[in-house]
Amino acid sequence: MSATSHQQHRRRRTYALIATAAGLATVGALAAALPATASAGESTGKGGHGHGHSRYQDVQLLSFNDLHGNLEPPAGSSGRVTELQPDGTTKTIDAGGVEYLATHLRQAREGEKYSITAAGGDMVGASPLISGLFHDEPTIEALNKLDLDVTSVGNHEFDEGAEELARLQKGGCHPKDGCYTDKKFKGADFPYLAANVLDEKTGKPILKPYWVWKKRDVKVGFIGVTLEDTPGVVSAEGVKGLKFKDEVETINKYAKVLQRQGVKSIVALIHEGGAPASASYNYDCEAPGAGDGVSGPVVDIAKNITPQVDALVTGHTHAAYVCSIDDPSGKPRMVTSAASFGRLYTDTTLTYDRYTGDIARTAVKSANRVVTRDVPKAPDMTQLISRWNTLAAPIGNRAIGYISADIPSAGTESPLGDLIADAQLAYGKELDPETDLALMNPGGIRAPLTFAAKGAEGDGVVTYAEGFTVQPFSNTLNLQDLTGAQLIQVLKEQVSGTNAASPKVLQISSGLTYALDLTKSGADRVVTDSIKLNGEAINPTATYRVAMNNFLAGGGDGFPTLGQGTNDLVGTDDLTVLEKYLTANSSATNPIAPPAANRITVVQ
Repeated sequence: MSATSHQQHRRRRTYALIATAAGLATVGALAAALPATASAGESTGKGGHGHGHSRYQDVQLLSFNDLHGNLEPPAGSSGRVTELQPDGTTKTIDAGGVEYLATHLRQAREGEKYSITAAGGDMVGASPLISGLFHDEPTIEALNKLDLDVTSVGNHEFDEGAEELARLQKGGCHPKDGCYTDKKFKGADFPYLAANVLDEKTGKPILKPYWVWKKRDVKVGFIGVTLEDTPGVVSAEGVKGLKFKDEVETINKYAKVLQRQGVKSIVALIHEGGAPASASYNYDCEAPGAGDGVSGPVVDIAKNITPQVDALVTGHTHAAYVCSIDDPSGKPRMVTSAASFGRLYTDTTLTYDRYTGDIARTAVKSANRVVTRDVPKAPDMTQLISRWNTLAAPIGNRAIGYISADIPSAGTESPLGDLIADAQLAYGKELDPETDLALMNPGGIRAPLTFAAKGAEGDGVVTYAEGFTVQPFSNTLNLQDLTGAQLIQVLKEQVSGTNAASPKVLQISSGLTYALDLTKSGADRVVTDSIKLNGEAINPTATYRVAMNNFLAGGGDGFPTLGQGTNDLVGTDDLTVLEKYLTANSSATNPIAPPAANRITVVQ
């Protein structure tokens, strides 16, 4: 329902840091080896501690995050990862698709007697048509087949509200759309963990707060949380009746609960993340030099989570990193994230000490692996995708427009962002000819439009399914009146307040121009005197009619001033708006060219 940015803010924390400055680094292993007297793995003899096993047992932890219902290989840049080469250059690799993810995970598990698969939230929501059209039942079915053991909730699990999330967990047909096949939807085989998401009335978590994986005498506990600021990045309807608690306090609370139950090995699944210093998935966070490591909310969280927790699987920022961050006792602890859309998975080895029941953290190893497309497709996933695509085809294959080249969605100002804002301005003028401009949040644009045909539609054809993948939230397009002073304030809120650390640069319609000076800080990064509409400076006392989706109109994504607009008029959904614009402005013989993305002048 709501559109959110990949990069999110969080409130300033006030914890007293127990530890000294954290060591921020990507690691292959936290230390060289186990004690010289110990060996990891199962023993074939009768010696050692407990049931004929050696003291130490390697436990494989495979993890991923932010799948967002991407069952088919994602298109364009959303389906590639950047790999750092030994000579310092980079190359891109096509990655993702559950047919390949299943094969990679199954191959990774071969020969591993103790293997767990966990996820860091946003498995569903903002999904392509094949999943989103069916309220993400296809993705839950795929995750069941992937043998996912456990996941935390993410903010997008609340796009359709807590009741729909409960249905995905427990099963049952959709209350409005019913059953899509002759079989009743059975729900997730794995537990969704929501330790910090409470029912306002009962004060209790809406789903399980933790879960314990057991095999023979090995026990590993998992605590799952989403970002505390979920209400700021999801529509109000999606989080109605819910309270979201602090991540650190919640994890520390349930770590004590698990310890009292005799579970000493603990992994936190946290749908909140950070930004690594490099876009390459295999970047070495421990390489010496300025700018190494990871920054963002995950650092503060990791520094303050109790040392009783042995590893953190994170997500939300769609970044890739394998880093160590010191815990409050000053000891390094593994913190990982596997980008998004099933392009990577993280392979972590946790060495379990049977004497203590805890993880020997000095032996933890971890690395991100690419879900390459050069392996055999998993036949069961191919069958699943085919079955759901057959149901979606009558809707998804319809042509809604034509493009002359790829229209990218990446960048401070993206060509696709411009196109969507122009579409919203055109529709706004249909509703009210006095509409002046349109604003679009970048996180609501989930994928690029690619020229190459995805199916049988032909090159340059934009199908309804492709449009749905770009804008899957079913937001309505609203009109509001803002004063010029408020409009200037909105643009400054992109880079100040809760968005100061991770700017959210709105995509803007044709006619609105301004300069963004990244050499400055805070609100000063938006150069006030440069803000113009159709070549004229914004008049602070004048009234401007602005088109935007209902998520922004409610002040979402850290834009409180947009929540103060007046004279609200609600239109149709945003995907229909995009379809109308493409249909009216393109044809097979006259396709739309990518906009120049030259409305915002960026100074760096």
